[in-house]
Amino acid sequence: MSMTDAELAAHLAEVAGRILLEVRASGMFANDPKGKALGKAGDQTANQFLVHALRQQRPDDGLLSEESKDTRERLDKSRVWIVDPVDGTREYGEERSDWAVHVGLAIDGVATVGAVALPGLDGGVVLRTDQPQPLPEPADKPRLVVSRTRPAAEAVAVAEKLGGELVAMGSAGAKAMAVVRGEAEIYLHSGGQYEWDSCAPVAVAAAHGLHCSRIDGSPMRYNMEDTWLPDLLICRPEWAEAALAEVRAMAVTS
Repeated sequence: MSMTDAELAAHLAEVAGRILLEVRASGMFANDPKGKALGKAGDQTANQFLVHALRQQRPDDGLLSEESKDTRERLDKSRVWIVDPVDGTREYGEERSDWAVHVGLAIDGVATVGAVALPGLDGGVVLRTDQPQPLPEPADKPRLVVSRTRPAAEAVAVAEKLGGELVAMGSAGAKAMAVVRGEAEIYLHSGGQYEWDSCAPVAVAAAHGLHCSRIDGSPMRYNMEDTWLPDLLICRPEWAEAALAEVRAMAVTS
């Protein structure tokens, strides 16, 4: 099966999403009130599929997955696939809809190609870099997507300064895609993530014309030896300057 990188990313994200729905619907984890066993089973099952499929389809590329042991081999590669089999394991285990599957490709450190599947939505949704859609009309006041449990202090402050409102949501991918889908205008996160949390979402968001950067305005870089990324900003371009200015102002006064 010959596919472009974007076609492969979208296909793998969509199939992994279907697998995860099957695992969740199997009934094998009914006695799991907090969803932890279901989440672990979903993570490992989807990861096995994604890792084996990528090694089969792109054997010369590097690979970084949240659910696989990292090695230094990828650091010598120009092309590295960065995947998160279940972004929002907690939400998946709790049978919520705000979780995602990330399949991204970083080329020379830049999140270039990718797909984010949202299998929990009705009918399933896959957003991809090769099929960007026009951005919906924005709300009059910016909506900022934040964590359900620990909203970033910067996001709360920016929302207050810009007269916006906070929208609580689960996974990083779900939040980023909420901006792509017109359900929010800004996703500002300062609590730290890993490369697999944002590579595919950043690639997809950028392909749709959104602003993507660190919260100091510097570019997002991938396939680093240290996979920790302290922060990011994904937002509609018309809100980027104001959001970055408010973060800078907070840094000066703190």
